[in-house]
Amino acid sequence: MSDTPQAPGYYQRHIFFCLNERTNGEDSCAHHNAQAGFERCKAQVKAAGLAGPGKVRVNKAGCLDRCAGGPVAVVYPEAVWYTYVDSADIDEIVESHLKNGQVVERLLTPPELGR
Repeated sequence: MSDTPQAPGYYQRHIFFCLNERTNGEDSCAHHNAQAGFERCKAQVKAAGLAGPGKVRVNKAGCLDRCAGGPVAVVYPEAVWYTYVDSADIDEIVESHLKNGQVVERLLTPPELGR
């Protein structure tokens, strides 16, 4: 490994929400209010003054291939996967992880859950 420090990313943290909707009868994040979770997170990040360069970016994503844990979101650079069910879960992710860097253990997507 190199001792050269890495250049900081454009954002301190980046959260991606799977908003994929399968129309073939298979379960998907869109069937579990993923859009509402995304919108809540975006609003909470903005209200907390966390949005923008050097801070936090909230993004939509297509299928993240973790459907069995849906709805899911992933935070980078830590690569922490979350499963959430309501706005209180989103608020906790924003306050604890996006604002303070503390992983919300109770919302972690089990590592074995894929599609």
